[in-house]
Amino acid sequence: MAFQPFTPKPSTDIFTSYETDINRRECRRTVPMKVLALGLGRTGTASLRTALTELGFKDCYHMMSASVENPPDCLMWSDALAAKYDGVGTFGREQWDQLFGHCQAICDWPCVAFAKELIEAYPEAKVLVTTREVDSWHASTMKTVHWRATEPELGMAAKMGDWAAGMYKPMISKFWTEFWEGDFEKNGKRIYKEYYDMIRSIVPPENLLEYKMGEGYQPLCDFLEVPMPDNTKFPRTNDTDGFVERCTKRNRAQMMNVVFRYSVYGGSVAAVVLGATFTVRRFFGARR
Repeated sequence: MAFQPFTPKPSTDIFTSYETDINRRECRRTVPMKVLALGLGRTGTASLRTALTELGFKDCYHMMSASVENPPDCLMWSDALAAKYDGVGTFGREQWDQLFGHCQAICDWPCVAFAKELIEAYPEAKVLVTTREVDSWHASTMKTVHWRATEPELGMAAKMGDWAAGMYKPMISKFWTEFWEGDFEKNGKRIYKEYYDMIRSIVPPENLLEYKMGEGYQPLCDFLEVPMPDNTKFPRTNDTDGFVERCTKRNRAQMMNVVFRYSVYGGSVAAVVLGATFTVRRFFGARR
């Protein structure tokens, strides 16, 4: 993966105003890393992120940090993937501190692709993994993240020149291909089992918590040595049913960013018409 320089968010990206454009390559660690939540995605990691934040671990890094909240994070993830899988460049503690030096905890993918590296980089942090029955996990992941990594509309937004999609699409495609050895549908369940066995083999039992959604706050609080929160109802977020709808809505907002940018800066009429036609057709087609 070729090195991609940082570019600030275009002022015309008005349809995704919630994004920031922090250049993590210029950042440094500001808080200690305390928790490495290294369970695979679709095992309740979004809910865990909210729970850890509620318990005082701020911030907690998650795929959403790169995919939606601060898209330039994808540049550093691409650097990390290139170093790990292609032998291009180096990525160690200094770079991890740049990427999530503002976080006391991490979870979800693509962090899991670097489980060994992160455990070595932060030996002082406690490790926990969320788990789930493998068949239901695989079915959920097929409908959500696998779909997201392979669906064409995100690729179209990237090719049309959307700022965020242009960083996110190559990163998620590279991660998804490498981590699952080229075929998630075929290899997912096997690698799931191998992954958790690997975590158990390298983390001392006293420093590892295996957690399943539904167990509430108590096991987390006991393991992390923090008091129970005032609100003891455990959060539930990012369910399967709403995943595709949220991603599709984001795709269309990114398409509109591109169309608006072309219209403001005098891009070709053909490009504007093509983008607008594609966006409108997808939007109204989905409503029928």
